Amino acid sequence: MTDGAGQAPLSVEFAPLEGVTKAVFRRIHRRMFSGVARYYAPFLSPTGDGFFSQKELREILPENNEDVPLVPQLLTARAEHFRWAARELRAMGYQTVNLNLGCPSGTVISKHKGAGALGDPEGLRELLWGVFDSAEQEGLRVSVKTRIGLENAEIWPELLEIYNDFPLEELIIHPRTGRQLYRGAPDLGAFARALERLKAPVCYNGDLFTLSGIDAFRAAFPTVKTVMLGRGLAANPALARQAAGGTPLTQNELREFHDALLADYALRVQGDGNVLARMKELWEYFSAMLPDCARPLKALRKTKTLAEYRAAAAALFAQCPVDPARGFCPPANGGTHF
Repeated sequence: MTDGAGQAPLSVEFAPLEGVTKAVFRRIHRRMFSGVARYYAPFLSPTGDGFFSQKELREILPENNEDVPLVPQLLTARAEHFRWAARELRAMGYQTVNLNLGCPSGTVISKHKGAGALGDPEGLRELLWGVFDSAEQEGLRVSVKTRIGLENAEIWPELLEIYNDFPLEELIIHPRTGRQLYRGAPDLGAFARALERLKAPVCYNGDLFTLSGIDAFRAAFPTVKTVMLGRGLAANPALARQAAGGTPLTQNELREFHDALLADYALRVQGDGNVLARMKELWEYFSAMLPDCARPLKALRKTKTLAEYRAAAAALFAQCPVDPARGFCPPANGGTHF
């Protein structure tokens, strides 16, 4: 959204959604929709084995991300594992990597990774020293995605002091704690305090599901130049274009996007069941843009073959027009959601 009130153009980054924003999705989205400055790959979790799995390689190999401005994301609690992965990614031509300190999964937190690292400030500082030392040696820039604490936000001021000690390319802030998962409203007061104190450029992430929500956020935080969209952009693939002042999503665009994804998955993925699983997961997001689609969506979810699925999808698009003002439904927990 370029603006007439002194605001700079908004830069939009596409958050990684495990199982959804895969390489196929990113390539097709990039081809069909404008407005996204950078895409983030679902996290890689390097270990001491010294190799990426074939599944991980498919997601990050440059030839699988042609014309996609991709940032690989690393999830690790050990600097030596980051160092190895950074070296490999730099050899592939990447110039920026993202350190994930925001994942709230219980299994991740139990290993002191993701948001789990936020519960130990001294351990976090030690990790970041190793990360940025490795990045400097490899000629890489590092951005960090964070939450505002693990158990609660009382630790947030201390975390900000730690982040200020390192040359972050960008700090992506999801203003919830790790234990909150995606419950409750984002803590916009904590985000405002970060804007006052941080030296690094800041990107906001959290519950931006619609253009009206983005507009409300920008009115509240006019100095913020970058936002990260995830579930809202998966539901409405034209949302970043709208945020830049472009046209809203149309019925034909959503169907063409759906059909292109289906064709690519049908070509690359073995077995109807595996293709259907990927497509049905997308409908957890797409259905938000199609009001009153409960009955045809139920029929689609019951399909067991690609032929059945194609017929059900065609019927759904025929019966349910896109409403571009809608978006991914926020949690029904009260409070304000951007």
